[in-house]
Amino acid sequence: MDPITLSGLFAIGGKLIDKLFPDPAQREQAKAELVRLEQAGELDAMKIQLSAIIAEAQSADPWTSRARPSFLYVVYILLLWSIPMGVLTVFAPERAAAFTIGFKAWMASIPEPVLALFGTVMTGYVLGRSWEKVRGGK
Repeated sequence: MDPITLSGLFAIGGKLIDKLFPDPAQREQAKAELVRLEQAGELDAMKIQLSAIIAEAQSADPWTSRARPSFLYVVYILLLWSIPMGVLTVFAPERAAAFTIGFKAWMASIPEPVLALFGTVMTGYVLGRSWEKVRGGK
């Protein structure tokens, strides 16, 4: 695996800043902060942390490479399920309310560390895929 280059991380950060900050003044301030971080060497720590995630994203092992995208499909299904639930609310509001209460209790039973781990993994996946695309991958 090729080591992550700082310029690659800088390019990813620059593109994210362009999308996240519509105001030109805020965008330039964020880019200046990114340059300051790069010069201070703080991005080296990020480079080390992301290397394992990127190696996993580039893995030829089908179990490794399909795990996070499969989970995204589950999230998509849950989001799309809100459409029939909205319709159910019109025709049977008590059933929709009962379903919603049950679903909320089920989601609340997931331990906080699991949710934090999921957030970390998904962030790493997104950054890894972005880095791969900057480098010209699929």
